[in-house]
Amino acid sequence: MFLKAAINGGRLQSEHRAVPLTPEEIAADTLAVVTAGADIVHFHVREADGGQTIRPDALAEVLAAIRAVAPDAVVGTTTGLWTCSGPEERYELVKSWTTLPDFASAAFSEEGAAETASLIVERGMVLESAVWTLDDVPALLASPTLHQNTRILIEPVEEDPEEAVAAARAMAAQIKAAGVTCPILYHGDAQTVWPLVRAAAEDGCQARIGFEDGTELPDGSIAADNAALVRAVRAEAPRV
Repeated sequence: MFLKAAINGGRLQSEHRAVPLTPEEIAADTLAVVTAGADIVHFHVREADGGQTIRPDALAEVLAAIRAVAPDAVVGTTTGLWTCSGPEERYELVKSWTTLPDFASAAFSEEGAAETASLIVERGMVLESAVWTLDDVPALLASPTLHQNTRILIEPVEEDPEEAVAAARAMAAQIKAAGVTCPILYHGDAQTVWPLVRAAAEDGCQARIGFEDGTELPDGSIAADNAALVRAVRAEAPRV
């Protein structure tokens, strides 16, 4: 199964001491999770206070650190609106990126997603588009970049594991019925992380694991680091 490692997101070190925040920590963690079996790595650039940013200088610093220790790793980042003041600033920041990640994501739950997705493609990055609910799907399907996605991310917001899996499958069915043929990736949050990893394996979808989504191993214990989470997925769902 194709596996993405989402190594930090907005999680703080007060929640887990091994959350990578600095460029050097993100780079070391990238190498660790790829060695453990992750196919690609998703990171969020973090400020000194733990906040998130997509400023071009900060992104360039992280990418330089990653490429110094893991030059072959395929890495990408977010364009989430929580990293800036709104869709207009986001567009200008992505437009001004001086060093580009391999891929970037655009969430169709957010205003300005279609414009950001188009910019990602125009700038030569690989595009991932995300939906959180069935209400997001029509905007995704109407987007001009729909068939330029390398994968569609399905991120259900339901907290109940059974409801989250059902929601992911409903979104996937609607997307596939519209003729989308690129891979679909499921991922959860907290209590829905492992149910969605397993649903992805059952459904022939891609999956995601990492501290952005949760810190627990399948038995409920806390993982030592992101690499331990990746190894746990590989123990259940080896590469095929």
